[in-house]
Amino acid sequence: MTSRMLDEAREAPEAVGRLLAADADRYAALGANLREQPPQALLTLARGSSDHAAQYMAYLVMARLGRLVTSLPMSLVTLYQSRLQCDGLVSIAFSQSGQSDDLVLPTRLFREGGARTVALINDAASPLAKAAQWTFPLHAGAETSIAATKSCIAQLVAGARIVAAWQRDERLQSSIETLPVALQRAVRQDWLHAVTPLADVDRLFVIGRGPGLAIAMEAALKLKEVCGIQAEAFSGAEVMHGPMALVDDGYPLLIFAPPGPAQAGLLSLADDMRRRGARVLLAAPEGTHGAELPLVTTGAEDLDPITAIQSFYPMVESLARARGLDPDAPRHLSKVTRTR
Repeated sequence: MTSRMLDEAREAPEAVGRLLAADADRYAALGANLREQPPQALLTLARGSSDHAAQYMAYLVMARLGRLVTSLPMSLVTLYQSRLQCDGLVSIAFSQSGQSDDLVLPTRLFREGGARTVALINDAASPLAKAAQWTFPLHAGAETSIAATKSCIAQLVAGARIVAAWQRDERLQSSIETLPVALQRAVRQDWLHAVTPLADVDRLFVIGRGPGLAIAMEAALKLKEVCGIQAEAFSGAEVMHGPMALVDDGYPLLIFAPPGPAQAGLLSLADDMRRRGARVLLAAPEGTHGAELPLVTTGAEDLDPITAIQSFYPMVESLARARGLDPDAPRHLSKVTRTR
């Protein structure tokens, strides 16, 4: 059996190949612009899966370039008419459709106020694309499944590409260029071991840390929207506080532990949760003790979360069908969400 969601998730490596084959001069030009005129403030604008891609990019910017990044509560502009200072501001909007007013209106106002505005957008003819000064098409092709997959992966890659251009990091850029091959490997990984343990659950923690936290948030969203599971994402550090009170025998946890500074703590957390009786599904590179879900590495630790979510998408589609749900028809949802 297949679905539009599964077909589109499997198309992500090809979509990323198209993205990387295009617009090199434009990425380089934005990188040069950001180096020559360092921003005084950085904002991201996004909702849903796009917001997870935005948070991933924000983490890379803060970790690699030392620039603080804020996720804009769009209602400040659309409902409360706050006049934010635009001097030295760079805003970066992430969207598949580019139709929602709460992305378009702030982008337009910021640009009119003198800010530099950037849009990572799948629909290059959308209102958001027209509102932004710098537009970067995702080249993902038509995405008809309500649950975004290939467009989210394209946004993750586009965000990393901007960071590499800004930082002028040739090693990161070289690793980005090899992502289509790594994603092809990732989409073929067998994550079906997770389907049976999760087939009947109604709640779940998804754990990540560092650049992997955004991926944990994306996984939790997909578990909600296509599987009907009350999945909540937490940092591996934050879950040790209040959320720990919910963990009892058999409580399910999905832990993303790709290579990097956060991995040792996440592996230790997995062991601790098992001792407490939790049912831990650990996603980590092959050969990692206790790993059931294999992760593909990319040669650059900051990019490994992208291959992790690529492996997750086919599994969550299978899980939805195992629970008797249609992954292409999540309840109460539509492809384009218009908010203000």
